[in-house]
Amino acid sequence: MTPLVQVRNLRIGFDGKEVVHGVDFDIAAGEKLALVGESGSGKTITALSLLRLVPNAELSGTASFFGPEGPPVARDLLSMPERELRGVRGREIAMIFQEPMTALNPLYPVGDQIAEVLELHEALGKREAQAAAVQLLADTGVPEPARRARSFPHQLSGGQRQRAMIAMALACKPRLLLADEPTTALDVTLRVQILDLLDKLQQQHGMAVLLITHDLNLVRRFADRVAVMEQGRLVEEGAVATVFDAPRHPYTRKLIDSRPVRDVVAVPAEGAGRQPVLAARGLRVSYPVPRPGLRGWFGRDAFVAVQGADLAIARGETLGVVGESGSGKSTLALAALGLLPARGELRIDGRGWTRRTAADRPLRRVVQVVFQDPFSSLSPRLTVEAIVGEGLGVHGGAPDGAARRERVLAALADVGLTEAQFPSLLQRYPHEFSGGQRQRLAIARALIVDPELLVLDEPTSALDVTIQKQVLGLLQRLQRERGLSYLLITHDVEVIRAMAHRVLVMKDGAVVEQGVVDQVLDAPQHPYTRQLVAAALAE
Repeated sequence: MTPLVQVRNLRIGFDGKEVVHGVDFDIAAGEKLALVGESGSGKTITALSLLRLVPNAELSGTASFFGPEGPPVARDLLSMPERELRGVRGREIAMIFQEPMTALNPLYPVGDQIAEVLELHEALGKREAQAAAVQLLADTGVPEPARRARSFPHQLSGGQRQRAMIAMALACKPRLLLADEPTTALDVTLRVQILDLLDKLQQQHGMAVLLITHDLNLVRRFADRVAVMEQGRLVEEGAVATVFDAPRHPYTRKLIDSRPVRDVVAVPAEGAGRQPVLAARGLRVSYPVPRPGLRGWFGRDAFVAVQGADLAIARGETLGVVGESGSGKSTLALAALGLLPARGELRIDGRGWTRRTAADRPLRRVVQVVFQDPFSSLSPRLTVEAIVGEGLGVHGGAPDGAARRERVLAALADVGLTEAQFPSLLQRYPHEFSGGQRQRLAIARALIVDPELLVLDEPTSALDVTIQKQVLGLLQRLQRERGLSYLLITHDVEVIRAMAHRVLVMKDGAVVEQGVVDQVLDAPQHPYTRQLVAAALAE
């Protein structure tokens, strides 16, 4: 096949310390190559180095980028002048970043941001560029593209923001697209839609794609070839079917075998007088929204985010809540935590939220939460001792000094973090830990006050497959040992299968189906549940 990019002996370092060690790989014209590995494997900085987008990186080796006519005409992306490289970025090689909310400028409408690329690289006038931007949004499946072009990034859904990023990347019809985890933050149905869109656009434009991901299901569905990176080295490369069916390297086998494993015990039967940890009936949560036009001066309308939900969680049970973005599942979790006012009946351990700080404090010990992104939910200014021990200061249970420190160390040991592994563990800060280790810190912070119910809000969606498996195994062990109940919010059907006893499916704020996990996922009754399960199988 005609080569488009040939990378030879690529080495990347920072302050004299090498992190990518002599990587070689080729990308053919029109080919889809997936670069996979865990966080820290070097896959993202390898891709970013092709456009020299890594600040202060020390680069060596070559990255030959061949012209449309193929060999022998080639330019070295690593050594070409910055002025020439600016002409390549966006026009010949484009990039889709992992998180569109941070990659898009929040101060400008998305149409203006797409038009800017066309004005810069294609020398279009402002009006022509705006019209082309609207057409690009339409081509990527954004509804009402003319209106959405005038919208700011925060006014779009996650899937629409990702489509706007794709439209911007494809504005100049590049010959190579670098896609860095383009579907990580999306729901299962949106992931399939974005994959299908990229596949269609790749075939239409005949461009090559370098996909950076840790999602092996995505690789199976999308890529022609796969290259596996471990600790800055390329350990295996080949056709997707060959590598997945007969992996040669132990690390590749480890990645492929890192699917969530179900290891939960049956829930004890509820005896007489035993009440559920959480019970809700007719639960309704609404938000005030402004009325359009002059009517907004005289009052507000209400947006109903959760309508008439009935649910219960027994002691030692996991209830999985699944649905797309906007389905109401996170609002349901916030109501359970007493962080949003709700109508209807909602009881935690037989008591309801009063929305009075002092009166609700005992309940806040009973129900704790583990958030999706531990890096943003842990204060970067507090030490591990302060973060994990904070709950003891609020709810009591251990005085200051040695007794509290012992409780903190015990909670950390429960989640697999010890001073033998991490010297001066209590004095460390969150940035000194990996993503999986930070999530363990978040779990320890929740466990230290001996809760009965944990609300798990997408606890593994930001983690690599191997780390996800470890964290799920930890949560399963803690449930068996402590009899914990979990309210698990996720869009990952595999995580639901591994963790949940029962599952509740939400769409547009309503519960459309619930029941025992095997019955709901293996024989779904509602069309929306069937759509979710089919999308998960299609990945």
